Amino acid sequence: MITAPNADPGQHDPPDYPQVQSSPEFAELRRAHRSFAFPLTLAFVLWYLGYVLLSSYAGDFMATRVAGHLNVALLLGIAQFVTTFLIAWWYSRHAAARLDPRAEAIKARLEGTTPAPQTAARQAGAAQADAPGDGPEQTGVQEAGA
Repeated sequence: MITAPNADPGQHDPPDYPQVQSSPEFAELRRAHRSFAFPLTLAFVLWYLGYVLLSSYAGDFMATRVAGHLNVALLLGIAQFVTTFLIAWWYSRHAAARLDPRAEAIKARLEGTTPAPQTAARQAGAAQADAPGDGPEQTGVQEAGA
């Protein structure tokens, strides 16, 4: 049976949240999140609204048959689902590679512990630009039973 590690039951002072929010590390974490999430969200909303507008005002174009019973509207509708899943996948890779290490470093500083070595190594590489091919680095930790 696996149990949670024993936590120190002693009294702890809560973190000074205004100080954390004003720290350069937290500002960098917010910038990294916003610079990825906001443009991608805007692009997807425009793509979705474009689809809705085409469906409403360009019925003849949307009814154009591409192959057999497949028309432009159906293909663009399926593309909406595909882009939704691609964006979710891309964001999870971005978060694992760029956001989580920074958040762990802030959390470790607040708790007075040091981040795990793989987290520190990822943090050092987090300043590089995010490319679609980037992903989470291997930690060298193997799951039990793997």
